[in-house]
Amino acid sequence: MEWNEIEGHHFRWVNIDRPAVETLKALPSVHPFHQLAIDDCLSKNQLPKIDDYEDYLFIILHFPRYLKERRFSIPIQVAVFLGRDFLVTVHSGDLKPINRIFEACRDNEAARNNYMGKTSYYLFYHLILALVENLMQMAAKVMSDIEALEEKVFDETVDAVREVTGLRHNIANLRRTIFPLKRVLHELERRIEHFSKDETLDVYFGDLSDSIDKVWEIIETCKETSEIYKDTDHIISSERTNKILALLTIVFTFSIPATVMGTFYGMNVRMPGGLEDAPTFLGPYTTFIIIVVATALQMLGMLVLFRRFRWL
Repeated sequence: MEWNEIEGHHFRWVNIDRPAVETLKALPSVHPFHQLAIDDCLSKNQLPKIDDYEDYLFIILHFPRYLKERRFSIPIQVAVFLGRDFLVTVHSGDLKPINRIFEACRDNEAARNNYMGKTSYYLFYHLILALVENLMQMAAKVMSDIEALEEKVFDETVDAVREVTGLRHNIANLRRTIFPLKRVLHELERRIEHFSKDETLDVYFGDLSDSIDKVWEIIETCKETSEIYKDTDHIISSERTNKILALLTIVFTFSIPATVMGTFYGMNVRMPGGLEDAPTFLGPYTTFIIIVVATALQMLGMLVLFRRFRWL
């Protein structure tokens, strides 16, 4: 767990990475935050929300983090205390854009002036913007995976079930994260101007709302495409299975005459062409030749009949 802070010209930024109870107990040194809000920072089951207090906003947001080894994303929570004199971010450390901006402000004066030269609300905007841009890259990666999978899905010789299933899993996880995030960012756009008394912030947070709407549209498009891929792969797999079953059925049907003839001559009964009165006008294998020809004629007759009924 880490408690890091930077003193700006007009406000203080406290970045708490991997929070623990002992760390959060020190938050009253920044501001007398409500205990329920502090407890929410440790809960992993919180829904994205905005709580208004007398002189600050408490915001919980979820952003996705992609797990390369598992090939899908999971939601990561970030809690924010936003006031005129302070900005407190509490997260698990998995949201790299936040730590990247913090390190830039800590180590580089130009970056600190850029991000922290105005108010805490502008810094908060830059943090959310960086997270939304990272989310946009994830959406673009999903779109790229969709395009890469198209050739496999429509290739009858390739089974793409596993890839399509994994892609739909990732899209479903992204939708579960983005939809509540979209709602909270739109709500934040309405509240931030009234809370901060700064009319220019409306343009900035309106831009965030537009960006998250674009991400949502991309993910919805990917969802629809993945549904088409799923149906297409199911149809192609069913057709492939039907062709195999049809071929096996035909082979089995054509083998029936030979099976019947072989069964008759395998019985211990007298049959035309048996051993006692076996014909020899075609040599010692005359009976065998007659049975093979008779079987072939039956199979040929079945083939003609199937073609006439358009079963083949």
